[in-house]
Amino acid sequence: MVIPLPQAQVLPASEAATYAEWFACLAEPVRVRLLHAVATSPQGITIGSLTEIAGVSQSTCSHHVRKLADVGFVLLRKEGTATIVTVNQACCVGLPHAADAVMGLLAPCPCCPDDVPDEVVVRALETEDWPAVRRIYGEGIATGIATFETAVPSKAVLDAKWLPGHRWVAELDGQVVGWTAAAPVSTRDCYSGVAETSVYVGDGHRGRGVGKALLHQQVAAADAAGLWTLQTAIFTENRASVALHHQAGYRTVGIRERIAQRDGVWHDTVLVERRSPAI
Repeated sequence: MVIPLPQAQVLPASEAATYAEWFACLAEPVRVRLLHAVATSPQGITIGSLTEIAGVSQSTCSHHVRKLADVGFVLLRKEGTATIVTVNQACCVGLPHAADAVMGLLAPCPCCPDDVPDEVVVRALETEDWPAVRRIYGEGIATGIATFETAVPSKAVLDAKWLPGHRWVAELDGQVVGWTAAAPVSTRDCYSGVAETSVYVGDGHRGRGVGKALLHQQVAAADAAGLWTLQTAIFTENRASVALHHQAGYRTVGIRERIAQRDGVWHDTVLVERRSPAI
């Protein structure tokens, strides 16, 4: 029996040229070190500081930074006599997408890391949790990079929107500090297994594994219930959320450029999705 090979997909020439330019720019180790330094400096970093980190002359550093800027990995702005270098947030998710495209999409990621913190308790949302859920929603809105919403939806709106069996809260020391929920993307039967997800962690409790615990419960429950695709859109500036979802088995689908405005400012979002391995 001869099993035919899958038909090869042809990457458009324009995309191939763009991706080749990105990868060629990063073929220089000094640039990789500089880009890492910039990407881990949220407020930006000066050329002088980058020169010290890379251990090269200032002219050499400036040359490499300019190459990174020409491709679009970094952005430059003047503050007095200093040049401040910041990372282009869209590239933080665009580069992994390029790698996925070139490689024909990587194999699905596992569900989640198994190092969910023991002190975080995740349980089903109950009626008395709504005030805390809406408060945490408001804290997410206040960050400016969690949602296009500018006001917290009412309990009635959220209750009608979210799937009943896919609403979870996280507790630390008996206090609700985060939540996650899933909503159907369509009323059509063919999309009955596709849901849009949200996850929020309260102010002062981020970075403690709360989001990881919530996503672990979210995807496990979705798999058990027969949901075959989970998807969400994340501001490109919200790199922590993108990384968190990748850990939970989501993959980057692509960048949605200038998809909507918040407070009069256009924002890009990265669309990520997770396909259930059980389906």
